[in-house]
Amino acid sequence: MDINYELYKVFYYVASALSFSEASKQLFISQSAVSQSIKTLERRLDQTLFIRSTKRVQLTPEGEILLRHIEPAMHLIHRGEAQLLDAASTGGQIRIGASDTICRYFLVPYLERFHKTFPNAHIKVINQTSIKCVELLELGQVDLIVANYPNNYLSNVSSIKKIKTFRDVFIANQSFEDLKDKKLTYGQLAQYPILMLDKQSTTSEFLHRLFQQHHLDLVPEIELTSNDLLIDLARIGLGIAFIPDYCITDNLQDLFIVETKEELPERELIIAYNEQVPLSKAAQEFLNYF
Repeated sequence: MDINYELYKVFYYVASALSFSEASKQLFISQSAVSQSIKTLERRLDQTLFIRSTKRVQLTPEGEILLRHIEPAMHLIHRGEAQLLDAASTGGQIRIGASDTICRYFLVPYLERFHKTFPNAHIKVINQTSIKCVELLELGQVDLIVANYPNNYLSNVSSIKKIKTFRDVFIANQSFEDLKDKKLTYGQLAQYPILMLDKQSTTSEFLHRLFQQHHLDLVPEIELTSNDLLIDLARIGLGIAFIPDYCITDNLQDLFIVETKEELPERELIIAYNEQVPLSKAAQEFLNYF
């Protein structure tokens, strides 16, 4: 049944106040308009909703049933309006997709700055690989993603902003100290146990492609989903880990960079979002940082 929402709205105010005159004041319409709306609703529902008398207005049993359904619906609508008004004043919500590594080693200072500037805005970060983040963006589950580039899965994304260049490095502990001050070819590196991210990552695709360009078959010793775990395993001498250089911090002094004869190609961090979907004020402000 197609009944105008305004008729239910008038019914709600009359039923809440049990007064046509009071409802007209709250709705800023005439009392005759209120009465006419109720008559129209009763006619369309083929039910009598109010018992009218000169002294009082009373709900019929049918009116009470309808009020039990209309009242929570009106509360939900009012709550939605309140949340939108609150979002307009506080910045609303921002949903970001990024890998654990990008969050920890790159995004944290920006998230801290954003939180200080917009303390009431809600920040939701979903951790996935750069490949999976593209899927989250396409499904509309995040507003924007911060991901590694190149990324073959970004072909359908409408807007990409490059925000940082970096290089990957090979790191090892003192178990491989004979490699210090040496520059290895990719072929020589392939003879050592390589620790790297698993195949569901852009980093894995990048390194495998690099070795293939030199006609080498890369067979990693260990594949994991976390760069932090790769660093931990390199620390105990299980192999040579392949990580982004922005993961190098002061607490990695027990490890050293294994140099290569050919400089590893640069990669980039990018922010990607869908221009066809309106961004929240929070997301727009966050984009401005870059």
